Amino acid sequence: MIKTIAILGAGHGGCAAAADLTLRGFAVRLHSRRPDRLEPLQAAGGITVHGVHEEFVPLRCVTTRIEEAIDGADLLMLVVPSIAHESYARALAPLLSPERPIYLNPGHTGGGLHFACELRRAGCTKLVQTCETVTLTYICRMTGPAEVNIFSYTKRLAFATFPGKNADRLYQQLKPVFPEITPASNVLETALGNLNAIFHPPGMVMNTGWIEHTGGSFLFYRDGITEGIGRVTAAVDAERIAIARALGVPFQTFLEIFHRAGLTTDAALASGSIARACRESEPNKAIRAPSSLMHRYVQEDVGFGLVPFAAFGNLAGIKTPTIDALIQLAGIATATDFRADGLTLDKMGLAECSLAALPNFLHEGYG
Repeated sequence: MIKTIAILGAGHGGCAAAADLTLRGFAVRLHSRRPDRLEPLQAAGGITVHGVHEEFVPLRCVTTRIEEAIDGADLLMLVVPSIAHESYARALAPLLSPERPIYLNPGHTGGGLHFACELRRAGCTKLVQTCETVTLTYICRMTGPAEVNIFSYTKRLAFATFPGKNADRLYQQLKPVFPEITPASNVLETALGNLNAIFHPPGMVMNTGWIEHTGGSFLFYRDGITEGIGRVTAAVDAERIAIARALGVPFQTFLEIFHRAGLTTDAALASGSIARACRESEPNKAIRAPSSLMHRYVQEDVGFGLVPFAAFGNLAGIKTPTIDALIQLAGIATATDFRADGLTLDKMGLAECSLAALPNFLHEGYG
């Protein structure tokens, strides 16, 4: 039974998890690599939470020492951007034991595969159990250095493990902690269900002028996802679905996933309009646009979202012209080589894995 949870990462999701799980009776250790991130929480003695809770939450363990955070924890939960998975894998590699699961909250696209590959490259040969959800368990934003607003819990959240043979056991362990998780077939299903990679890059790239001119002074989902941007998002979605179908992975459309997660209305789903679904997204209604393109909606969702989508497309023999165009334009706009810096098949441990061998690898892992 999970009683003590080490939360690694003290951003929006980590602080939301620390507050929510503490209030639900779990013993929480909150870790960040940056002392300046933790100083306001340490000075306050905890975090103030709004939204689904309205109160001050004392936090007993807030630390920059990863050994202290994970000591005696039943679950290690990594709540960081995908770009941080490599550095955390290297820090954790000498400290891990097979019996304690590591939960990537979220794994986004290929996060569990990437993390497991980096553990091995860092010298960890233990059969570590990893699991992931496709997106964060909370819809949340920090509203101050020691204050977080949890707008909503993410509903019906796809959950998978690597290796897949651990799925039933880890699902039963984590279900009491996160009741909204639902089993997925494997980590490719969660990887290809990454909502953020589908609509954040079109919303950012196609709103570049507005973002740079106003510093993000508009509502990203309600104002920024127009009908034209919605159609580009639909084209990305169609390519993603073609990849999933070729890989034999269960899939839903963007609108179905968005609706299932509790992020839009029945009427928006029925309309078939991604723009309308974003306008009618109650949990996202107050979220403002990023102030620049140097934001995780680009750095993460292109490099660690669209790039692995395209890589899976190459593996499956599926062309991805819209995805490729967005990767190219985002790279030019930010002077970043996303294909080199992003998440490749090699970084996920799949460079030498054939399409025929993939299902067995996903189920058995490196064992």
